[in-house]
Amino acid sequence: MKIDYNIFNQKTAIDRFIFAIKNGYFVEAHELLEDDWNYYKKQGEINKALVLKGLINGATALALFHIKKKEEGHKKVWLAFEKYIPLLEEVDFEEKEKYYEAKEFLIKLNKMI
Repeated sequence: MKIDYNIFNQKTAIDRFIFAIKNGYFVEAHELLEDDWNYYKKQGEINKALVLKGLINGATALALFHIKKKEEGHKKVWLAFEKYIPLLEEVDFEEKEKYYEAKEFLIKLNKMI
């Protein structure tokens, strides 16, 4: 799949992540939150890191289903999304509504499977 370079015009990692999942770039989306995930882990902000891990796993699960055609892998990885995403209620992100948007869009895409 050829990437749409408009992804790099997005302001923040979560903006780029949303752009990627909305355009079917699930593999790339997985990579876009990695730096923030590692940052929060190193800062000891474990719940924030786990929320990002959930979003990353949501994108990975969709990549496994749509790109790799691995239904069982999708199911296993989607469980990690479901495990960690409820922590979004407990953390404080700048522009938190974008994290909710990403969550809801991943859920919508997964329901279409």
